[in-house]
Amino acid sequence: MTISYNWLCDYLPDNLTQKPNPEQVSRILTSVGLEVESFHPYSSVRGGMEGLVIGEVISVESHPNADKLKITQVNIGSKDNLQIVCGASNVASGQKVVVALVGSTLYPDSGDSLQIKAAKIRGMESQGMLCAEDEIGLGKDHAGIIVLPEKLRPGLPAADYYKPYSDFIYEIGLTPNHMDAMSHIGVARDLCAFLSHQDKKDYHVKLPVVPSVVPEAKGKEIKIELINRKDCARYSGLTMTGIRIGESPQWMQEKLKAIGIRPINNVVDITNFVLQETGQPLHAYDANEIRGNKIIIKNLPAGTDFITLDEKERKLDAADLMICDAEGPICIAGVFGGLNSGIKNTSTDLFLESAWFNPSAIRRTSFRHGLRTEAAIHFEKGMDISGTVNALKRASSLIREYAGGKINSPIQDLYPEPFPKTQVLLKYHYLKKLSGKNYHSIVVKNILLALGFDILREGLDDLLIAVPFHKPDVQLPADLVEEIMRIDGFDHIEIPGNINISPSVESGREQAAMQEKIAGFLVGSGFNEIFTNSITNSAYFGETELQTAVKLINNLSAELNVMRPSLLETGLESISWNLNRKNNDLRFFEFGKTYETSQPGQYTEINHCCLYMTGNLQPENWKGKPVAIDFYYLKGICMALSSLSGIHGEILPFNHQKLSGAIEIRQDNKIILSAGEVDSSILQKFDIRQPVFFADIYWDNLVDLAGRKTIVFSELPRQVPVNRDLALVVEKSLPFEKIEKAVYGIGLEKLRKVQLFDIFESEKLGKDKKSMAISFTFLDYEKTLTDKEIDAMMNRIMKTAEEELKAEIRK
Repeated sequence: MTISYNWLCDYLPDNLTQKPNPEQVSRILTSVGLEVESFHPYSSVRGGMEGLVIGEVISVESHPNADKLKITQVNIGSKDNLQIVCGASNVASGQKVVVALVGSTLYPDSGDSLQIKAAKIRGMESQGMLCAEDEIGLGKDHAGIIVLPEKLRPGLPAADYYKPYSDFIYEIGLTPNHMDAMSHIGVARDLCAFLSHQDKKDYHVKLPVVPSVVPEAKGKEIKIELINRKDCARYSGLTMTGIRIGESPQWMQEKLKAIGIRPINNVVDITNFVLQETGQPLHAYDANEIRGNKIIIKNLPAGTDFITLDEKERKLDAADLMICDAEGPICIAGVFGGLNSGIKNTSTDLFLESAWFNPSAIRRTSFRHGLRTEAAIHFEKGMDISGTVNALKRASSLIREYAGGKINSPIQDLYPEPFPKTQVLLKYHYLKKLSGKNYHSIVVKNILLALGFDILREGLDDLLIAVPFHKPDVQLPADLVEEIMRIDGFDHIEIPGNINISPSVESGREQAAMQEKIAGFLVGSGFNEIFTNSITNSAYFGETELQTAVKLINNLSAELNVMRPSLLETGLESISWNLNRKNNDLRFFEFGKTYETSQPGQYTEINHCCLYMTGNLQPENWKGKPVAIDFYYLKGICMALSSLSGIHGEILPFNHQKLSGAIEIRQDNKIILSAGEVDSSILQKFDIRQPVFFADIYWDNLVDLAGRKTIVFSELPRQVPVNRDLALVVEKSLPFEKIEKAVYGIGLEKLRKVQLFDIFESEKLGKDKKSMAISFTFLDYEKTLTDKEIDAMMNRIMKTAEEELKAEIRK
């Protein structure tokens, strides 16, 4: 919000003990919660004409070394005249001119600033510059130097003659709950409340005098029909005739330009002025363009075409509130006007609108059409519903004065269901609890009254407060506490000598610790963590996934229109991006969520940890050839993660729509993870031409099962383990997993580990046969195992292999 110091001072009371200077106002505004993000001087002429004085040309001589230059002697009111070389054709003796002294800085109408220095021009000293209009930012004329009236005194500062408008400008970073400060009167209200509290006096905002609206002429009268009363709770309007469109008064133009608003014409400038003064947006229509002499506030069918003021054709949504005449739409309510209904240079009659529109409806419409207008920004933050008529009176008064208009209809004010004032009960002990300060009841009442609150009832330890309409954010006792504290000054909050802290119990610690543990292992194994967008392209997914996918309503682009039902696709986007840049060896992991919905309004978020691998595990070097990432590396990483989490689930093959050769790890009927090679049909969508391996860890299941694990400490064994090897000739289709299960199924207490260390295939072994070399580790924690005990256990293993697995023992 941009605020002008001069404009703000117009509303400060005359009985102020001392008007605060611009720096003090900046500190006060920040202290009351209206943070001043920037504060700088402003001048209608850049630089404020500092260093420019009025001079009198005493003599003019030709330059000895240049035909087009002249040497002048100029009196600037000092003891000695200045010698200035000038190239202007119109310079003459006796003229009063604008002189830029050495050391001053000129800010031309266009281009960069210029610092004046003493210099030699074609061998002759020049101690300043005689200025043209465009050289000091007064206009665009460069035909010659400025010639001023003869009566002016040499040495008079140019700023004293031209009197450029000067001001100080504040940029206030408003929080969403301070719509009441989106106007100069609103900021002045807070300033007066603060000064009243600090000076122990009663200061009130000096409001502009608004005369009564009395019809002065007969003419066109516009009737109003309010259909959508939810999104337009109040609509006020009046008709004026005899308008003369022209420039607005200079004082108004200067105020608007100071806060960055370009003057257009008297009527438009007045509506902008009232908006900045009161915070109430107004809209002026050319009454002769309102067909049927009727204004209707309603919604239109979706897809209705409407051409806005910027000459763009827009498709309306059924939720867009529209201002219509008898034949069709003429304005998007509270957002943007139509092409033909606005004020033109030829307009003579106007209809002036002042309304309260539903903030949510205006915000949605504004974003839907990409129209972030000043009016929409004000309406979407909530307006003072009680101020529509006063703003209308203020604007009509100014139009009468500066555009010659006459009112030809009384104000029509449609307010079918008046809003009740919000009532809040404030208890003094609650105020002390939240603020940490013991406020006197008189101080509390004075602050609230200064801000416009009404005290409905005063009890021994509480106040029943009626909230003014310009404070729609105040709904709770805590909001009142904030109002009291900020007017007292946030800088005045007392710091207690003791700080009492209630210990809190940390929640979610196990999950965070597990995530850090897993991430640390993966990074140590050569993986890089990635973060991909939760919003992705629905074209990546099939109909089955899209049936439960969460679709976006107001998506930013056509490609980002659904919340991801799977992390595979967003990870493949990252892999594709890297492959296209010759980063071919990739190992990524990501912690993220997927989203799904079973029915409208009910959504589910599922946590995942996903792994993505492609390319070589080890690059080619002088020792050997590159080693490619394969399924067994993926399986090894998955088993290591499972073991790291304390989970020893069952590995099972299963069918997966997007993965080939897929496996899953289960425990207690819960899927811990699924893994496999990404199907080529999926890779084609991302133009990936090399194998990609993927693992999806169901994070919530993993954390739940890992949390059940009991950590048991055992002493390191004092005995030495014994290893025995065995080679089994089995069917080529027999997986090692079955051998492992059969061996553990014997129930040998001393058997600690079974590990496959070699596979040999040859025609000599027989058709469809293979040899598997397996190592068995035995250990007794109490004593050293004897050969007899070990042989007995190995015999049981060999017998089981021969009988259950139909294996042949290689001798």
